[in-house]
This record gives sequence, C-alpha cells and structure tokens, in this order.
Amino acid sequence: MTYKVLLIDDEPGALEGMQLWIDWNKLGFEVCGTCSNGLEGLQQIQEQLPDLVVTDVNMPIMDGLEMIAAWRQRHSKKVSFMIVSGYSDFEYAQRAMRYGINHYLLKPIIQEEAEMEIEGIHRELMQEGEKQSFDQIATYEETVVWIKELLTEQSMSKDSVLSMPLITLSVKREKWNFYLVQADAFMFAELRETAVSLLAPEPFMFLIDLEENSFGIVYGYTIETVDEDRACLVIDELMRRYAGRRLFVAAGMEESSLLSIGRCLQTAKQAIAYLFYKSDYNEVVYYSDIRDKPFHYHYDIHLMDGMLGAIELLHKSSFQEAVHSAASSFRETLIAPDIVKKIVIHLLYRIIEYVRETIDTPAEAMLGKYSIPEISGSVLHLNDLLSRLLVCGEESIELLLKEQTRKSQGIVQKINGYIQEHFRENLTIKKLGEVFYLNPVYLGQLLMKKNGLGFNESVHDLRIAEAVSLLEHNKLKNCEIAERVGYSNYSHFLKEFEKRLGMSPNKYKSNKL
Repeated sequence: MTYKVLLIDDEPGALEGMQLWIDWNKLGFEVCGTCSNGLEGLQQIQEQLPDLVVTDVNMPIMDGLEMIAAWRQRHSKKVSFMIVSGYSDFEYAQRAMRYGINHYLLKPIIQEEAEMEIEGIHRELMQEGEKQSFDQIATYEETVVWIKELLTEQSMSKDSVLSMPLITLSVKREKWNFYLVQADAFMFAELRETAVSLLAPEPFMFLIDLEENSFGIVYGYTIETVDEDRACLVIDELMRRYAGRRLFVAAGMEESSLLSIGRCLQTAKQAIAYLFYKSDYNEVVYYSDIRDKPFHYHYDIHLMDGMLGAIELLHKSSFQEAVHSAASSFRETLIAPDIVKKIVIHLLYRIIEYVRETIDTPAEAMLGKYSIPEISGSVLHLNDLLSRLLVCGEESIELLLKEQTRKSQGIVQKINGYIQEHFRENLTIKKLGEVFYLNPVYLGQLLMKKNGLGFNESVHDLRIAEAVSLLEHNKLKNCEIAERVGYSNYSHFLKEFEKRLGMSPNKYKSNKL
C-alpha cells in the first residue's frame, strides 16, 4: 500500500536531497508536497492530509516540534512524524521523545539508514491501518446488532443501552429512514453482496439482514445536504445492475431519531406491498405516496366460480376471460396482495386436484411446475402471478381435452361394435344413448366426429351391405331380406338400397346372374 509523505526543511538543498537520494516509491510512499517552515507545514498537513511528515527541527518562524505540538492540539487526524536534526540539536531530540516521536534521522542523512527507518514507519502504518480497519468493522458490526435489536423490538439490557453509541450516532443526523429490499432466492446472495460493497464507504448507512430473501438499508441524513441523495444513489445503482429482474424496494416514513427506526421498517413493509400492483420491477415505492391508499380484504367469490366452471367445461376462452376479469377486479378494489396470493394458491390446488382426479396423474409434478409452495413469499407482480394461473388453467384444459379424446376414442369403438351387432334391430340413437349413458345429441355429434358418418347412415350402410350379401345367394325373397336386415317397411328398404347402389334389388340380382 502507498502512503503520502510531506517533506519540510528550510534548506532547499536538504529538501532536494531527501527527494533524490531516497526511493520513496520503492519504500511505499508518494511525496505529496514540500515546504520550508513549520507554519507552512501546518497548512500543508491540513490540505494534503499526509500519512507521514518528515521535518527538520530547527527552522525559522515555527520549528518542527512547535508545528507537531500545534497539529496534535488542534486536530484529531493521526499523522506519523519523523524529525531530522544535526548532532548539535540533541536538545531537540530529547523534546521529540517527550512528544512520543520515535523516528529520528541525523544530518547528513545516510541513505541506507534513512531507508531502514522509513521501512519501519511503513510497517507501523500498515499495522495501524489494519487495526483501524478491524476496529471499524467491529464497531460497524456492533452497531448493526443494536439496530437489529431496535428493528425487532427486542429489549436491550441496561448495560447495552449505556454502552452503545446509538444515541451518539443518532444525533449526528437530523433524519433516519429505512429502505426495504426483497428479491428472488436465486439472486439474493449476489444482490446482498453488491449492496454491501456499495455501502462500504458510507458512514451513516447500515445493511441489516431480515427474514429470508430480504434485507434493509438504514440511513441517516441531514436536511439540505446530499446525504439523502447518497442513499438514493445506492438504491439507483442496485436497480441499474439488476434491471428487469424481480426486485422490490420500498422506503418507509423518516423519523427524527435512530431509536425510532422500527417505525421506519413497519412503514416500509406497508409500502412494499403496493409494488404487487406495479407493472415494472425497477420502481421504488415510498410510504408517503401510499399512506392514504388502504388495501381491502373482501373480494367477489364469483370470480373463482367462473374460473373453476370454465375448467370443468373445458372452455379455454371462458377461463382466460375469467382470469382477466379477476385481474381488473383486484386492481380496482385494491385487494390486499396476501389475499390475492391465497386466492390464486387455492385455485391452483383446485385445478390440479381436478386434473389429478380426472386423469389419475401425480399432482407433485404440477405443484412443482407452477412453484405453488413459493408463491406466498415470492417477489411477484399481479400480472406475473395471474400469468402463472393462466398457464396452469390453459395447460390443464389441454390435458383434459386430450384425455377426453382418448376416452371418447375407446367408447366410440364400443359403440360401433354394438351397432354392428344390433343394426338388424329397431335401433335408435336414443336407445343407443341409454345403453351407453350418453346424451343422444352428444352421442350423435361424437359418432359424426369420430366416424365421419352419422348414426342413421351407419345403420343403413350396415343393413344394405348385408342385404347385398343375401341377394347374391338368391335364396330369399326381397321382402324377406328387407325384414331380416332390419327394415319393417319394404319401401324404405328399396329407397336406401337404390340410394347406395344406384339400382333396385331385382336389377342387382339380374346383373349378377
């Protein structure tokens, strides 16, 4: 790591020598400035904020030790000092030790000795930096724990209240607020890591882990400063990096004390629910915008009946219409998202159960396909939720239609077999319906669809085909043949025979002889 060093000496040659003879870059330093007396040095230290100051002791206007004393008296920023002096300035060296300055170079400066001393200072700065980092992390984590206790309304011990710096931290900012962030499980870990990196340089922002797949950002700001804008920038950057992905963010109502941050969380929770009715995942909702828009908890039960009825009737367009109607009703009435999710979950289970009972298929695969167990805690807009219901209903109707087709194919084969066995009898579509427990109208449509021929035509075809066979044997009279194949009216027999063969039974026989 590279640190900044400021060089101070009233002798130009000495300053030039320190810059030329010592390889500062190699030793981990960068010269940020030079000056010729302690007064200029104080100003340069304040402007440049160096990590190390190498200063001559005996200088005009203000000597090096006076400068060090003045800096330490007026400023809290810790700066390492190394003094440079000649053999005759032993008194200065003694005073330096009293100031706690342990690094001392004698003039003329010997390069090897100077580099060894500077290497030691670099190690000290590294160690001090690590210690400060550890202290900052420990302080941050401790503050996060206390804030989380406030958010969860856990009681704090008397010792905690007395020892924690929350009150001190709170008064450093005029206002405090809370951003609530929710995301899908598969992206949550990455999102949280990104948020941690964005918050790292911010002294008045804290990431608080909440329930599964959500976290909060506690932030403090002072009115008429850019503090609040900095929090907005963090959120904007999160939104930019995760554009188009399922991410919910809401801000609560600000409070004047960090100790009231629990109320900010509660109002943020109320606000985030309204994202359910948005159409874009890259929006932030603020409690101040929704505080006068209460949710409702009573809904039209007929909406569910319409969807389930369409499933039972295998009417896809009716189901689609019922879902769109429900969406409009939920939006207009502003039904609470938790209630809508329960309705959709109930419908999904009912649809899947109906399919399972009808087709005798395992329900587990369908439950997993539509992610039903995950809906309650999911980050979903109304449109996406109802799209899942729509797909489930449409696919279920398709499955049921295929099953109906399969079953109807089997029943048609049985019906055709029955007709072939009983066509000689006084067989009607009504009687056939009674045998197979089917509505005569539906049965007629089914036979037409599967056979390409109506019931009556099928019966006449079978009767005339058998009549032709009997005529070829020439052993029975025409009227006997007609009666044997099922015609009680000979005229009807002649009509159907001529219709199919284009000639009378007698003409057919004469052609065969």
